Amino acid sequence: MSPDEPADIDITRPHPARMWNYWIGGKDHYPIDREVGEQVAEAFPGVGDVARHSRACLSRMVRHLVAEEGIRQFVDIGTGLPTHENTHDVAQRIAPECRVVYVDNDPLVLVHARALLTSRPEGATDYVECDVRDPDRILAEAARTVDFDRPIGLIMFGIMGNVVDDDEAYKIVRRLVGALPSGSFMALNDGTGVIDGAGRDEGNRIAVERGSTPYITRTPEQIAAFLTGLDVLEPGVVTTSRWRAEPTPFGEAPEVDATCGLGRKP
Repeated sequence: MSPDEPADIDITRPHPARMWNYWIGGKDHYPIDREVGEQVAEAFPGVGDVARHSRACLSRMVRHLVAEEGIRQFVDIGTGLPTHENTHDVAQRIAPECRVVYVDNDPLVLVHARALLTSRPEGATDYVECDVRDPDRILAEAARTVDFDRPIGLIMFGIMGNVVDDDEAYKIVRRLVGALPSGSFMALNDGTGVIDGAGRDEGNRIAVERGSTPYITRTPEQIAAFLTGLDVLEPGVVTTSRWRAEPTPFGEAPEVDATCGLGRKP
């Protein structure tokens, strides 16, 4: 960790973004994140698979949006700590002119965003330090970088579980999607407890007890409801590991405790 990190980073409590970074093999975490991350993984062994498959699915969805749908603008909310295959890395590899706004509420993400989320000269990246519960501010600040008169790809991976009240969660998504122009897309992925609900609940209990923020799992049907009003692309709302996954000699990827979908705004 850098000595230039801001003083308001609490290294005595685990943070979801830093634990997530630990589970996907990143390097930006503190001892408390590793300690609690290990305890969570012991209770919920599938958490590492969820993290890795979610990252791979994000790459597949962004590639599809840029290469097949012509999307050149993204707002990525709950981006987490920069690692391999960030949204702008994937998008600008195909179309260097892509513009990406990242949003997260962890001050440590802000530090690394400034250092690592560098854009190709043809495009742009920006970072907004904001909570998903303030969609109006997100939209206002994102408008500095993306044009809300042109289609946008809204990325919401692993973020809505942090909004534990269902009514509030659906209201936030409706507000964000409502601000997008026709032809925009929302890519949404979040945790379920279909495979190991007891383990996931215990892992969440451990994390919260140690000072992390709560995370609520929802059923695949509840996650699908976030995409209401959108034209959901094939294969529909599915386990994250199987959304247009590349074929392997070992057959179909195993299911994970996360569900995703990609929808187009009519």
